[in-house]
Amino acid sequence: MSLEIVFKEESYKIVGACYEVYREKGCGFVEAVYQECMEIELRLQDVPYAAKHSLSLEYKHNPLRAKFEPDFMCFGKIILELKAVTTLAEEHRAQVMNYLKATGLELGILANFGHYPKMEIERIVAGKGRYAAARPG
Repeated sequence: MSLEIVFKEESYKIVGACYEVYREKGCGFVEAVYQECMEIELRLQDVPYAAKHSLSLEYKHNPLRAKFEPDFMCFGKIILELKAVTTLAEEHRAQVMNYLKATGLELGILANFGHYPKMEIERIVAGKGRYAAARPG
């Protein structure tokens, strides 16, 4: 059984940038501070990204007026969602999963800068692990 890591090199660069921001700033700031720091760090580490890029949604093939804005789209294929909360909760994971479903992308990274003494980082792969579709039967 192969346990290949999805977008290994790209995700290591993103996670490394997150740890660098946490090392410099620590926890205790609001999410907007980490958002701005991450923009700088991703740029410094030559990670291509789009910040708060508005993406369209649809329902039964009908476009919705509502849009969604993941914190970052990195390398054009990885969603990076930032949090600054005491601990990650299921609704944060669900948010990333919904972003993956809506975009058809395979990998999301959920980074929580509010956790002490270490930041929390989770890789969320669409259709894998706890996010695999339930099989009838």
